[in-house]
Amino acid sequence: MMLIPQELEGFDVRDAVARMLDRPELWWQAVGFFVHHFSGWEADWLEVRDNDQAERRCVHAIRSAAANVGAMRLAALAERLENILLRRIAGEDVNIPVDLRAELAAAFGLAWKSAEVAWREAGCELPGQS
Repeated sequence: MMLIPQELEGFDVRDAVARMLDRPELWWQAVGFFVHHFSGWEADWLEVRDNDQAERRCVHAIRSAAANVGAMRLAALAERLENILLRRIAGEDVNIPVDLRAELAAAFGLAWKSAEVAWREAGCELPGQS
């Protein structure tokens, strides 16, 4: 039997499970996907930071995934950066607040590591592991 945590640092588990038809196993599968799929996200993001279009796509991906699994602070910070990038892409002369990217990186690190540790401690395997 798989042990699904009812609390996870950086996540609103209750809300995320409720949005998944009150099925914790669906949420837990999404968390596993989040851990696996986004393990290299921060490095990928750093590579595209001089390109507003590419950075927006990268930030949009983490925003959507974070919101799906209940990592709401991460989702909110990613949404804030994505909106600024969209304004820049539209031609507005708008600066990205100096601390926004650092806050986003910290929120990502907290959420991803928390999920990865919980996934591993639950004895779950990620795709490609055996």
